[in-house]
Amino acid sequence: MRGSGFGAWRRRRAMWLFGTTFALVLTPPAPAFGAGFYLQEQSVRGWGRANSGEVADDGAASLWWNPASIGGIESSEGSFGATLVLPTGRLDDGGTQIDRPGLPPLPVGGPSSMRDPIQKGVAPNGALALRLSDQFAVGLNIASPFSFTTDYDPTGWQRYSAIRTRLVTLDVQPSIAWAPIPAVSIGAGLNIEYADAYLSNALPNLSPGSPDARLRLTGSGWDYGWSAGARLRPVPGISLGIAYKSAIEHNLKGPVDISGLLGPLAVRNQRARTVARFTTPWQLVVGGRFAAGDRLTLNAQAVRFGWSKFRRIDLAAPLSTFIPENYKDTWSFAVGADVKASDRLTLRAGIQLDGTPTRDSSRDARVPDADRVDYNVGLSYRLSNHLILDAAAALTDPGGGPIARQERFYAGTPAQTDILTAGRVHDQRVVVLAMGGRLRF
Repeated sequence: MRGSGFGAWRRRRAMWLFGTTFALVLTPPAPAFGAGFYLQEQSVRGWGRANSGEVADDGAASLWWNPASIGGIESSEGSFGATLVLPTGRLDDGGTQIDRPGLPPLPVGGPSSMRDPIQKGVAPNGALALRLSDQFAVGLNIASPFSFTTDYDPTGWQRYSAIRTRLVTLDVQPSIAWAPIPAVSIGAGLNIEYADAYLSNALPNLSPGSPDARLRLTGSGWDYGWSAGARLRPVPGISLGIAYKSAIEHNLKGPVDISGLLGPLAVRNQRARTVARFTTPWQLVVGGRFAAGDRLTLNAQAVRFGWSKFRRIDLAAPLSTFIPENYKDTWSFAVGADVKASDRLTLRAGIQLDGTPTRDSSRDARVPDADRVDYNVGLSYRLSNHLILDAAAALTDPGGGPIARQERFYAGTPAQTDILTAGRVHDQRVVVLAMGGRLRF
């Protein structure tokens, strides 16, 4: 009886600890930095091996990549973590010009070099899986998959493309998984996603001596997508996974404010409500894990991102226009390894190649992205049969790339003004630190 009472107390303590950390995950996340503007750091365990093999792994920690990950789990469990993202970099003007009607093109002026425009941030993540039977389990994953903030000097050379841009998303994914036999698991989930966005940029007045006007756009809303996947263990020691996550069309409602236009452009000053529409990418994930011995597991994963869905941001009346983005579909490839150093300690490492969805010919300062390589290490330490602590660190090297954009204002009118934005990103580096844990109860 004493042993039974102690076991029940221990399970209640684990549930209390998980409930407390899960409540922290529900706090609105701070914007951070990712490939394109996608945050891949959705599990501390997975980030320690550069997300290699996550689609083929087990448990709540892999729910974001594959809802089938919880099929056949032996007990209920949870996963929680937080990721600190520390980006650095510099953007330099490459001869940005403004072309006003009746005047020769002129330099836009303003500070010609910007340091660290991508803001530091913390992104939480968490997941819960409840075992219903030997075959069925339900799960809930909470993530912030598309979030970032860039902030520039409002007088800088990039001001007509971007001053401040912020996107924060919160994705709630309830899932169900079925394991008809121990070697097979099938899962599906609904992605309920909240997005909150803000963007601002300067607007040119007709007179070269006039101050800039300003556009500010804010919006938020809930939208929906879905996930599905399968995991297969054809022989002992090998696990394979495949999963698909749908694109989500976002419809963000909020105010638009245009102020500071002078002369004949003053009639365009307004404050009204509008709808901004854009689509985040679908993902197709395939991967596997191979036990190369009692203590070594090798992992590999490939992801195809449907970034071409993010072609533009449509702005409804009264603006009735759009912001072109012209993203392209991309691949990421990751390999990694888990080494069981002792009964309590597991070490991890991995490397990921991740192509940027932005194009050299149309990249803007809002997302100054480039192809990147992630170098990751991590570890897990088992404190008890119920609690494992995870940690991970990574250095991301995005390199540099051009900023090239043609902005056209007041198109089709005598006031039509073109901004020929030209610049370059230098010395980008991102340090990513993550800590979290996993609970069984």
